[in-house]
Amino acid sequence: MKHEVFSGKTVDDAINKAMVELMVSSDQLAYEVIDKGSAGILGLGSKPAVIEAWPRVQTPQGVAQEFLSNVFETMGMQVMIISEYNEEERALSLDLQGEDMGILIGKRGQTLDSLQYLTSLVVNKNSEAYIRVKLDIENYRERREDSLENLARSCASRAKKTKRPVVLEPMNPYERRIIHSFLQNDRNVVTSSEGEEPYRHVVVSLKRGGKDKKEEPAREDEES
Repeated sequence: MKHEVFSGKTVDDAINKAMVELMVSSDQLAYEVIDKGSAGILGLGSKPAVIEAWPRVQTPQGVAQEFLSNVFETMGMQVMIISEYNEEERALSLDLQGEDMGILIGKRGQTLDSLQYLTSLVVNKNSEAYIRVKLDIENYRERREDSLENLARSCASRAKKTKRPVVLEPMNPYERRIIHSFLQNDRNVVTSSEGEEPYRHVVVSLKRGGKDKKEEPAREDEES
């Protein structure tokens, strides 16, 4: 962890500067006093206080749980956070449990995705290597994936029956990737993404003569 030097009129001033510069709270700051400084006589001969400071080493689980607990406390919600960190894969899984969890899922999982994104930012702020964060609520993501696969199957059948393209509702990149992946081995249909975010959507079309080469999903639709 990189150590930095901060100075101020007093040790407390130097500590406050360190917290601002390092963007950490007092309990997350580690420091060592290099020089306590001196007020001098009538302001003459004064010396600034000097400290060496650095963020305390925190586990990804601890950082994520502290952040989410503060969010839920502000929302007035009681949520149990169950976390598991795979150090080898640098993957952090967080499962939220409680009442009225639909509020945290949001429409098509948008609120859950936003919470996951913000948690990832916080966890990776002082991390030397990227940590993948997955936030879930009562197995919602698996249930959503099953639902999307059923939707993909239905749209493929409709495209084959009507011989017309089927346009799906706007989805985020991860959900579009599920549709692409599920239908990639179907010899009779091809998938593509069209439109601009946040209205980008998947189109399922019948292959010409059933012999066209399968179109690869757009790179941006790959899970990050």
